[in-house]
Amino acid sequence: MNIDNYQLTISDALEEIQKVSKLHSDTPSLDAQVMLAHILQQPRTWVLAHPESQLSSEQHETLSQSLSLIGAGVPLPYILGHWEFYGLDFIVSPAVLIPRPETELLIEEALKWLKHKIEPRRSQEERNILSSQPSRHCGESAPNLHVADIGTGSGCIAVTLAKLIPNLRVTAIDINDEALDIAHTNALKHAVEDRIDFKISDIFAELEIHPSKFDVICANLPYIPTRTLHSLEVYGREPTLALDGGPDGLNIVRRLLEDAPQYLAPAGLLLLEIDASQGISALRLAQEAFPSATVNLLPDLVGHDRLIHVET
Repeated sequence: MNIDNYQLTISDALEEIQKVSKLHSDTPSLDAQVMLAHILQQPRTWVLAHPESQLSSEQHETLSQSLSLIGAGVPLPYILGHWEFYGLDFIVSPAVLIPRPETELLIEEALKWLKHKIEPRRSQEERNILSSQPSRHCGESAPNLHVADIGTGSGCIAVTLAKLIPNLRVTAIDINDEALDIAHTNALKHAVEDRIDFKISDIFAELEIHPSKFDVICANLPYIPTRTLHSLEVYGREPTLALDGGPDGLNIVRRLLEDAPQYLAPAGLLLLEIDASQGISALRLAQEAFPSATVNLLPDLVGHDRLIHVET
């Protein structure tokens, strides 16, 4: 179907988006719904409930432009300009990696640890109340806890933790000033900018921060082996700087682990996302860096090695 000069219905539009999306996406049906909801400024449920509704000429034009971008391989989140992560909406651009569900494991582990640190301050009554609430929300204040988010990108980790834990201090670090601009915009969007410090630095290199400063260090660093990356569809579509981890994918991970022991506070936590193929290698590197710590390798929801968990 040629969609030019044709009065499209929602059903027609969904079909056209799916045809183009399936060349670049594993979820063309969902992508079609999300894109059309964005164009129509309606919830996905509304889109699905009104298949015979027709697009206006302006919506038709926007759809045509979006289909051209999808056909050229531009990821849907960059076309939309935003993407959901851990129930929050984040602005994204080609300067930052698109937030992914795998990283939500890091958020869950950080929240669990922070909640445990805060827990002794509560009365038994408060604990009983909170135990019946969803685990994603931690309403207790954490004024003395400080988190570092290394390679913050869009700021999805830093902003999510600051949003869910009142008074938590976060230092968001990235080597890319464009990424930091996006992260700062997201902090403003979610009203947590006053508790996040944004620093341009190559890991810890440019930080003027005392050792043992951070109670938690989180990092979702570039970890895809270079040769593997060049064979993936994501190559050239998202920033290589945020993906390429060197020959074995662990170049930047090694550098972080070399310096992290002097920046992590006693009785602190380090969370490091890794590629599923790097579990044992990354685990050994962490054990060498933190020989006296408890170091674990955690799987994601589909059972793949995903997170290095270090407690000092």
